[in-house]
Amino acid sequence: MRDAPAPPAPDPGSLRGGQCVVSSFDEISHVGLLDRMRARVKDKRVLALVKAFLGAGVLSEDGLNRNTITGTPQGGILSPLLANIALSALDEHFTRKWEALGPEWTRAKRRRQGVPAYRLVRYADDFVVMVGGTRENAEALWAEVGAVLAPIGLRLSEEKTRVCHIDEGFDFLGWRIQRRHWQGRTDKRAVYTYPSKKALASVMDKVRRATRRERHRTLAELLRQLNRVLRGWCSYFSHGVSSRTFGYLDHFAWWRVVGWLRKRHHGLNWGTLSRRYLPGWEIRDGRAEMFRPRAVAVTRYRYRGARIPTPWAGTA
Repeated sequence: MRDAPAPPAPDPGSLRGGQCVVSSFDEISHVGLLDRMRARVKDKRVLALVKAFLGAGVLSEDGLNRNTITGTPQGGILSPLLANIALSALDEHFTRKWEALGPEWTRAKRRRQGVPAYRLVRYADDFVVMVGGTRENAEALWAEVGAVLAPIGLRLSEEKTRVCHIDEGFDFLGWRIQRRHWQGRTDKRAVYTYPSKKALASVMDKVRRATRRERHRTLAELLRQLNRVLRGWCSYFSHGVSSRTFGYLDHFAWWRVVGWLRKRHHGLNWGTLSRRYLPGWEIRDGRAEMFRPRAVAVTRYRYRGARIPTPWAGTA
């Protein structure tokens, strides 16, 4: 798979997209989290259970029980939900900023006057703030977001937080998001989402580990494990610009399995090996057949703006 051509250097005075990622779950304040829950949950028994869960402690690797004064226990069944409750403060803050800009025609007018616009996209503890404005507007968010997160004991991770131009691109939830020239059109640009290099390297490493010679006794056993990895990865990335990446992964995985076969059946020549295990150049062993990423259909999501229905519409 060839690398995409490097985008032109963005204008340092403008910024059409920024990325801010926070992952500081070990510092969530129990007091701040429970205060947010009390605003919506009135049942004291539920609040007592959550408080007990937060203070239950964790069992360390050396067998000792470690108290949890702050944070949510990693791996706990309630931790993702509680983290979402804590970070909903960030959602509310940027919702108020967006609504303050007024309807669409007012927002467009203010944009022409140089008033920045912000939109937040968040999934658990990973989030991106898209900024319509200058780089200075985006950099000012560091202190603003920090002030919103401070009451719940969170802070931005300096290693994982950065400001960038949408033409530079950024990684988010395994995707590479970048504005580039529209394919076949030199006068227009579009935002593309495709699997990041890190995500591709991760699945390739899983394929390598699965196809080590000593891992499986039979080809069918190998294919069952490998198919789970490939099918899950391709299903996640099937809603982006992924066709070339799927083709590259398909080629890599196919030759890894062929290499495994040649090592397991060292005495067989290529003709016998291909007739027995590669009929029609498809790898199978009895009813087990290799999942082919190149055959996965890519269905791109289309922009629907605010028309996406939500089950929470109209709720208090």
